[in-house]
Amino acid sequence: MPATVVIIVKLMPESLEVSLEEVKKKAQDLLVPEGAKNLSFEEVPIAFGLKALKVKMDMPEEKGTDLVENRLATIPGISSVTIEDYRRAFG
Repeated sequence: MPATVVIIVKLMPESLEVSLEEVKKKAQDLLVPEGAKNLSFEEVPIAFGLKALKVKMDMPEEKGTDLVENRLATIPGISSVTIEDYRRAFG
């Protein structure tokens, strides 16, 4: 049985004008076909009204973080994609 990993990624928008709701939808559209499950989103205040978006997901281990980073980096209005946590899921 293939291993599953839990990945938390921080997406930093380019500006306050970037719709985090649109980013969430686009992230789901890009990651679910790649095998992502249990996607959840958390908006994290940064400064001056700017919020980062943390995306938590379960992914098949063989997909790797490069695929996740590369897919999310294609979302319009995102200035950076950072893997914050990566660990093998048990159970």
